[in-house]
Amino acid sequence: MIEFMDVHQEVAACQPKLLSINDRDMFEYAGASGGYLDRYGYPFCRGRIFDTVEEDNGQYDYATEVLWATGAALMIRAKDYWDCGGLDGRFFAHNEEIDLCWRLRIRGRRIYCLPESYVYHVGGGTLPKGNPMKTFLNFRNNLTMLYKCLPETELRKVMRRRWFLDYLAAWETLLVNRSWGDFTAIFRARHAFRKWKKDFAEDRQAIQDSRMAKEIPEQRRFSLLWQYYVKGRKRFSDLPV
Repeated sequence: MIEFMDVHQEVAACQPKLLSINDRDMFEYAGASGGYLDRYGYPFCRGRIFDTVEEDNGQYDYATEVLWATGAALMIRAKDYWDCGGLDGRFFAHNEEIDLCWRLRIRGRRIYCLPESYVYHVGGGTLPKGNPMKTFLNFRNNLTMLYKCLPETELRKVMRRRWFLDYLAAWETLLVNRSWGDFTAIFRARHAFRKWKKDFAEDRQAIQDSRMAKEIPEQRRFSLLWQYYVKGRKRFSDLPV
């Protein structure tokens, strides 16, 4: 990764391939082989869509440009890190590296996954899956990231759709998964976002003023929910380009 960064000065950050320490033939949830976003802000990876994690058969063993590099093993130039404000400490955990990388892409900088380098990761070290605090942070921080980074032409439309999708997700966790904790966590997350949204107005303006790229190809234009649940496309290679 150091050699690649030395040669490619336009690249601000990169990640290795992330594999599971518990099953070394499987990608690891937290970043797999590089991350993307759909049009509504749902993150996915080469090798992981929602809870479907692929076996690593070398299918993504080529360097490629991505929207975000996992914070589990992130290499980033110090100048780029500080120039764009670094990780947003208010997030605490979850989505903070996606927010950072998205801001870098807005500035015209580039992010790569280099699977020739690989690491083994212990997932869920901060908060385990099924912890309502993890659900709360994921929803609150994801909404905040969208507010900060989406261009004005997309912000209102995406936020309206997310209002519906988030409450749909809340009721799904209660009625299907029988999880009262996750149900209330989503409601609390949306309330927390509304309460602190005003604190990010200056950040949003600064990010939009720094915009160099009108279109970011790694933020895909399709709905991941539609592709996954309706079309049944659960592998990255099955998704539209």
